[in-house]
Amino acid sequence: MSISQEVRTLADKVEVFVREVIVPYEKDPRRDHHGGPLDEMVFEMREKAREAGVLTPHIRADGSHLTQRETAHVLIRSGLSPLGPLACNTSAPDEGNMYLLGKVGSPELKERFLKPLVEGRGRSAFFMTEPDGGAGSDPSMMKTSCRPDGNHWVISGRKTFITGADGASVGIVMAKADEGACMFLVDLPHPAIRIEHVPNTIDSSVPGGHATITIDNLRLPADQMLGEPGEGFKYAQIRLSPARLSHCMRWLGGCIRANEIATDYANRRMAFGKTLIDHEGVGFMLADNLIDLKQAELMTDWCAGVLDTGVLGTAESSMAKVAVSEALMRVADRCVQVMGGTGVTDKTIVEQMFREIRAFRIYDGPTEVHKWSLAKKIRRDWKAAQAG
Repeated sequence: MSISQEVRTLADKVEVFVREVIVPYEKDPRRDHHGGPLDEMVFEMREKAREAGVLTPHIRADGSHLTQRETAHVLIRSGLSPLGPLACNTSAPDEGNMYLLGKVGSPELKERFLKPLVEGRGRSAFFMTEPDGGAGSDPSMMKTSCRPDGNHWVISGRKTFITGADGASVGIVMAKADEGACMFLVDLPHPAIRIEHVPNTIDSSVPGGHATITIDNLRLPADQMLGEPGEGFKYAQIRLSPARLSHCMRWLGGCIRANEIATDYANRRMAFGKTLIDHEGVGFMLADNLIDLKQAELMTDWCAGVLDTGVLGTAESSMAKVAVSEALMRVADRCVQVMGGTGVTDKTIVEQMFREIRAFRIYDGPTEVHKWSLAKKIRRDWKAAQAG
């Protein structure tokens, strides 16, 4: 499927906005707070995005989503600055949470919880990962419990690395009942949900950081559950593949810009009588970057096309997540190397992109877990072929 002129024009608008309006915010002192910018700055940028007509660009006015291939075209451009996704309201975890609610939320839940997110008036958090041997790469280890109490449910447990929880207005909480995993929506802040601490982390693009949370007898009406008891993992799967892929889209945009910066540096900086680009060791690194960036783009587009057929695309998104995150890590590392001492300073976003991509290789599933999952599929497919 080709990308329509309408979407191409929209993507161009996003790129111009990010480069001209948002890039200057990269030096704003409000950027660094528990690993991310202050909400004051986030909502200031979003107002400018609203005025420019590029707020939540992947969701149309009627609530329908762009296709995954169209979304990639737009989200890559939003990622040209680490602040671009925040400004345009295409960032994680909000983008994935909006996608999920748009797919499975009731009209009442969409009005109450989804609408403010689409309008950029709030942030959200997805409460799944747990400390102390609980859910993480293996969600079946979930310890947070929920039990029915009349027409309510009561939830208790602990969560950790909950991105954006500090300052979020909407929470999606996963807990385990006798029937299996359940998923609930909650207004934040809530007195039964307490932030224990927000650690300093290697990445610095997320407002609210990655908090550790205690949930103490959180009592919610039954109509704030998504679907029925035991359907939580089914809904998590709906969110999973597109969320993995949108990470690839955004950070591909960031590494395209980092490579632009490194390329400009290599063409200006003199050493040993000539510009760095004329030294084969440097020129070859930038050539390798072009190769990795194109491979990441093509892998993202391929997986997006698979998801657009309506399948879950679990294996395909695992392959894309591994291939793109590893390729972008190589790109970010080479950009730092090309720029030498300047590459490890905050004079440009190159140093930040290196940190962000290093974190990207872990969240939404580390490379090793995806490869293990793919290896299990290979064995299942082999057994099925032998039996057939």
